[in-house]
Amino acid sequence: SSSGGASGGAIESGGASSGGATGSGGTTGGTTGTAVTGSVPTIAGCTIFPADNPWNTDISGYPLNASSATYLASMSPSTAFHPDWGTVSDEYGIPFSTGTGATPQPLTWTESWGSTESDPLPCPTGSNKFCYPIPLTAPIEGGRSASTDSDRHVLYIDTAGAPNNCTLYELYNAQNPTGSSGWTAANGAIFPLGSNKLRQAGWTSADAAGLPILPGLVRYDEVVAGEIRHAIRFTVSRSQQGFINPATHAAGTANDSLPPMGLRLRLKASFVTTSFSGPTLVILTAMKKYGIILADNGSNWYISGETNQGWASYMDGLVSGLGKVHGSDFEVVDTGAVLKVGL
Repeated sequence: SSSGGASGGAIESGGASSGGATGSGGTTGGTTGTAVTGSVPTIAGCTIFPADNPWNTDISGYPLNASSATYLASMSPSTAFHPDWGTVSDEYGIPFSTGTGATPQPLTWTESWGSTESDPLPCPTGSNKFCYPIPLTAPIEGGRSASTDSDRHVLYIDTAGAPNNCTLYELYNAQNPTGSSGWTAANGAIFPLGSNKLRQAGWTSADAAGLPILPGLVRYDEVVAGEIRHAIRFTVSRSQQGFINPATHAAGTANDSLPPMGLRLRLKASFVTTSFSGPTLVILTAMKKYGIILADNGSNWYISGETNQGWASYMDGLVSGLGKVHGSDFEVVDTGAVLKVGL
């Protein structure tokens, strides 16, 4: 596959940061009212994939992966967890926005895999086959002043078709739009939120794993409501050149002892959580039931969350609480074979 996954699988560093701003035709994630209805997470009235989607699946009873010990040994198991998100004023975390009716914007890809591994959506007029309805004012990870070579993710939900048929658009390394020229980015992906269909095998997305980013974020309103009902996105520094569905892409090395993209882990049932409370306990509870999914190369055991000003009063407690949890407290579950198709 192209090197797109190697970097288009955006590397999340410990210092990755992001900011948010209200977008035309949408609002910044966190202010829209993320909620949980029934068994499926919802955002702005849109269900985030069907109930039986891998992101929403209870894996607490899944069997262990036969390579669990091998994978964990290569994942710095003594390293503590860290919440990779924060406030809008800190421009830390990954923002998202929602809305509908935005004018489709032509996309210019800056990497070779942009035209070959991005989902086409033809412009209403003209010959450009890539035209996503993302407002030009949608928030960019790290803010508008973020380094041009940083991840600069853009996540946007078009709420048309709510509640069950909304559409998620995600861009990697999106640059500040100028005038009416539309978006410039490394690549992009479209995820119909009413479907469980995977990306084409071997294709990257805004993440190295070919996965959507938004469904795996720890979101403020869910934590405040007291329950997360989906798996959580995380990173490690080294991965193998292979993936497990629902991932469709890899950005690693030829070493099968390393974890593949899409690897699913859960916090051990024996891990005692009685000393934890508040947002940390909510997150740990979700990690036991829904687990965490390896989505990108980056800092070991960093879990991803949305940018939201509401985190201000919780971050010290989250950093401290999650810092008491280590990779060795997890186990790998069996969710399918390691694939190398299309790589």
